[in-house]
Amino acid sequence: MARINLLLLLAVIATALYLVHTQYQSRQLYTEFDRAQQEARKLETEHDRLQVEKRAQATPLRVEKLAKEQLQMRTASPAITQYVRPDGSVIPAIAPLPPTTPPKPGAPTARPAR
Repeated sequence: MARINLLLLLAVIATALYLVHTQYQSRQLYTEFDRAQQEARKLETEHDRLQVEKRAQATPLRVEKLAKEQLQMRTASPAITQYVRPDGSVIPAIAPLPPTTPPKPGAPTARPAR
């Protein structure tokens, strides 16, 4: 009978120690989880701040200003634009105007639309 009592006492002590160890691990994991959540909130706040900063940096006016000042770029116009065909030949930027002939006397003239 004493052996059974001693065996049961050892079993109770072992399960109690296991329970204490499991609770300790559970508390450690919860603390680690809480820290990870705090870090995630910090990173999300930082991400939002960076997105706002990115939108502020990418305004069209600022991009145009930087292109003109730092890259010495200029606005495209037909006078400086060159169009290239697939074969490599260059199309003139401004097509020459067709020659105009003076109207014949007595011919009706075109009236501007109203």
